[in-house]
Amino acid sequence: MVDLIGLLIAGYFVTLPVLGMLVALVLIAIGPKPITAARVYETLLRQFLLFGIGLAYVVNFIFHSFFGELAASLIGWEDSPFQFEVGVASLGFGLVGFFAISRDTAVRFAALLGPAAFVWGAAVGHIIQIVTAGNHSPGNAGFMLYADILLPFISFVLLWLAARHPLPEGQDAPDGVGGTADLRPRVSHGSPRR
Repeated sequence: MVDLIGLLIAGYFVTLPVLGMLVALVLIAIGPKPITAARVYETLLRQFLLFGIGLAYVVNFIFHSFFGELAASLIGWEDSPFQFEVGVASLGFGLVGFFAISRDTAVRFAALLGPAAFVWGAAVGHIIQIVTAGNHSPGNAGFMLYADILLPFISFVLLWLAARHPLPEGQDAPDGVGGTADLRPRVSHGSPRR
């Protein structure tokens, strides 16, 4: 049981998105009826952005910036000053993830694209480490490697589904936040006020 708890904590890049999906399912179940595809996809995407990007990357910031030795040891590497730089980059991804929760599709895409490039690049590095150095540490191989590869695909599918099935204008998702907002300035085509 202690090992399982340790795995769940150390595997926050998987644990937090899964928690987000569970929260989404609860919000959908207790939300307004009828349940529509638009509400389901919007809620799943929003909770993925909150938990899988926002919270996960802020935790990654804390982990790499303040517990660098532990983070490095789980990956099978030595501690390095670059741990802090990875942490600060993760903080940026997390903040954009929070910002993208109720924004337009382009902002959401940007919030998913940066982390996807990061973890797909990390996956390539992990595979190289497995092949060249035999590094099968928990943070380098197995479940974390699969998460690095699969979670971005899942996030892009959620974004595509939510964009393809938007909530009607003014309709709230089950978490009470309105539909996606377009933050571009509005241009008035009427006559100016006098």
